[in-house]
Amino acid sequence: MDLNLNTEQKILKNSARDFLKKECPRDLFREMRESDEDYPKKLWKKMAELGWMGVGIPEAFDGMDGDFIDQTILLEAMAEACLPAPYFNTVIVAGTALQLSKTEALKKELLPKIADGKLVCSFALIDPNNSYGYSNIQTSAVKEGGDFVLTGTKLFVEYARSSDYLLTVAKTADQGLAVFMVESGSDGISMRHLETLDYSKQCAVTLDKVKVPAINLLAIGAEADKLLEDLELRGSVAKCAELLGGMQPAFDISVGYAKDREQFGVPIGTFQSIQHHCANMAVDLDSSRYITTLAAWKITQGQPAVKEAAMAKSYASAAASRVVKLGHQIHGAISYCDEHDMHLFLRRCRAASVAFGDSEYHLEKVAVELGL
Repeated sequence: MDLNLNTEQKILKNSARDFLKKECPRDLFREMRESDEDYPKKLWKKMAELGWMGVGIPEAFDGMDGDFIDQTILLEAMAEACLPAPYFNTVIVAGTALQLSKTEALKKELLPKIADGKLVCSFALIDPNNSYGYSNIQTSAVKEGGDFVLTGTKLFVEYARSSDYLLTVAKTADQGLAVFMVESGSDGISMRHLETLDYSKQCAVTLDKVKVPAINLLAIGAEADKLLEDLELRGSVAKCAELLGGMQPAFDISVGYAKDREQFGVPIGTFQSIQHHCANMAVDLDSSRYITTLAAWKITQGQPAVKEAAMAKSYASAAASRVVKLGHQIHGAISYCDEHDMHLFLRRCRAASVAFGDSEYHLEKVAVELGL
C-alpha cells in the first residue's frame, strides 16, 4: 500500500495550486460575497479548459478519466484558494451519482456537459427540521402517469440559483427513497437566499408539485439506498480534502507569523506556549492528511472504506476546528479583521466540518463498523 502521490498527481497538485494562486487570489472570494453572481464564471470556464471538470469522468463521456484521489487533490487546492465555485456539487456529487446510476440516457446527455463545464448541479438533500442524513426525508415523490410529482422544501442548497439541475432526494409512499435529477427551471420551483457562515451562496428551495419525467429518476428503493451510501462515502472524504485545504494555509501562515512577529525583542515562536500551539496544529494536520489519504486510496482501489471514511471525517472535522482556533490564538486580534485570511479558513472549515455529517455523526458510524 503506497499512499504517496505518483508523478502525475504531484504535477496536478502543483499546477492546480499555481493556477489558483494566480487566477483566484483570496480577495476574489471577498469580492464574490457582494456579487450578484454565485460564482466567477470566467474562472469556471478556464478551469473547464484545463479539464478539471472531467477528472473522474470516463473518456467514453468526454471526460479526462483520472480517479478519486485526483479529485481530492483538486478539492484541496480549491479550498486553499477559498474558491467560490460549484465544483463539489457538480462533479463530486452529481457526476458520481450519474455514473453510479443505471440511466444510460441521462449519462450520455449530462456527463459530457459536466466534463465540459457547461452544466452546474446542486445537491438538494436536507429538509426543514432535519439534520444531515437520509432517515427523515419529508419531501415526497408521487407517481402520476409517466411522471413523478415532487413536493417539499430543501435547505442549504448550494449554488441553486445558478444550477441547471438539482440532484434531489425524496421519499415515495411504498418504495422508500428516490433520487432525481430535477431541472432547476421546472414549474413549481422557487428559491430563497440564505445567509451562511462561510458566505457560500445557498438557498432554500421549495418544490410545489414539480413534475419530473421518469427518465430523470436515477434510483429508487434499494438502488437509491446504495447510491446514497456511495455518495456519502465519497462526499465525506471529499469534504476532508477541503478541510485539509483550510488547515494547511492556516498552519503555514501561523508558523510564519510565529517566526516573524516579535515581542520583548524576540520572535513569539520562541515562547513555549506558541511552540506548543504550532506543534499541536502540525499533529492535527498531518494526522488528518494520513487518514484522509488512506480513505481516498481505499475508495480508489475499490476496497471497503466505510470505517476509514468515517474515521477521516470525524477526526478531520474536529481537528480543523482546533487548527484554525489555534491559528487565531497565535495571531491575536489582527486575525479577526476582514483583511486577514484566518477568519476565511475558520468559516470554510466550519462549513466543511458539518457537511456530509459532522464529527459525532461519523463517530457513530465508526462504532457500528466496530460491531458496537
